[in-house]
Amino acid sequence: MKVYKIKRSKIDKNGLYARCDIKKGTKIIQYKGKVITRKHSEESPKFDNRRAIYLFNLNKRYDLDGDFKFNTARLINHSCEPNCEVTGSGLEVWVFAIKDIKKGEELSYDYGFSYDKDYKQFPCKCGAKKCVGFIVREGSRWRIKKRK
Repeated sequence: MKVYKIKRSKIDKNGLYARCDIKKGTKIIQYKGKVITRKHSEESPKFDNRRAIYLFNLNKRYDLDGDFKFNTARLINHSCEPNCEVTGSGLEVWVFAIKDIKKGEELSYDYGFSYDKDYKQFPCKCGAKKCVGFIVREGSRWRIKKRK
């Protein structure tokens, strides 16, 4: 049985929610897609930030394009106080629980966007107490003045 279900989200249109209680350390879902070269992801207009991007850096040479309906994990939204983490091994990417998750709670992880001149293009709607209003990785959030 899948431990998640798709539901309308307060963060974005849809999200994944815990169907049952999930223990810390549980492997929840694989992030699936097509392995592409880093060069392709840098040059393709598909990844130009004007639309949703479902892209993971696998290593120096390859990325994982997860923009496919069969990739249910693409529906997991960003949060500044996430309950999941994404880890990879080789060309596989998995979502794990980093804390106990209660039934009905939305699954989320930190998208890890870097702080650069374009950070304002990525507003965050997670509503977490630690949210600074933009999707920027935790280690760089100190650079942004927190919204009141």
